[in-house]
Amino acid sequence: MLVVGVASSALFDLSDADTVFRDHGEAQYREYQEAHIADALEPGVAFPFIKRLLSLNDLSPDSKPLVEVIVLSRNDPETGLRVMRSVAHHDLPISRAIFMQGRSPYEYMGALNMSLFLSQNEQDVRVALGMGFAAGQVLGLPAADPNGRDLRIAFDFDGVLADDSSERVMQADGLPAFHAHETEHLEEPLPEGTLSEFLRGINRIQDIEEALAEAEPSYNRRVHVAIVTARNAPSHERVVKTLKSWGVRVNDAFFLGGIEKARVLRVLKPHIFFDDQLGHLQGAADEIPSVHVPFGVINEAKV
Repeated sequence: MLVVGVASSALFDLSDADTVFRDHGEAQYREYQEAHIADALEPGVAFPFIKRLLSLNDLSPDSKPLVEVIVLSRNDPETGLRVMRSVAHHDLPISRAIFMQGRSPYEYMGALNMSLFLSQNEQDVRVALGMGFAAGQVLGLPAADPNGRDLRIAFDFDGVLADDSSERVMQADGLPAFHAHETEHLEEPLPEGTLSEFLRGINRIQDIEEALAEAEPSYNRRVHVAIVTARNAPSHERVVKTLKSWGVRVNDAFFLGGIEKARVLRVLKPHIFFDDQLGHLQGAADEIPSVHVPFGVINEAKV
């Protein structure tokens, strides 16, 4: 089973409640949440992704869930009631939650076998990554979520699916040295990065869809995975060979070589996009639900 942890701040729009907390303190925040307990929270950045991810459970051949989502929250159990009522209001099949007053429950990811943790809290995400967990900070606005069941996921490659060893060459020696390094090490797979295991979980669901398509050629595959990377030829070939060596796959790859990623993402319209560089996310975060993975040399100076 693919298990994903999502902070209440990533799943729902808690901006009004957070403003009360910052401006007036915990006591008034608790009063505010109690007074609004019957008011369902609006969807947050990760909502469309989580909703469509959970919908894939109907693909299970034996009715056992393929995906589970667990809410992780800094709320205490009492103020967390509004979060779980909102889960029910939006018909999300989420039954498990961890509420820890003023603390993030990311340290329980290992115990719960989570492949991914999404939060709006940058520090929680950085600490989780430092502990070896896959985590990302959500940015921007929720995607427009018209009717449909497709789930489109997009990843950057270096620092996200792979480690940042090649990125370190790029930052230290520049683009020509980077291309030379990648050509020299073409047959050497890159080490896996933080989100490679999450991709494996998505691929397992895609395997079920492949079997359905084989049995019924008219079947419309719902899950689509893309890589959107600043790499281009000749460094692109190592990406393809690395993914094959890991035993994972993607449906599409965009090797953009300096073209602004936002231009492609606005056409691709993923329900979520993961990148380790904020600069690649900010151009489209107003339209594309984005996740910053603050991992590797690109992000070290910001720790």
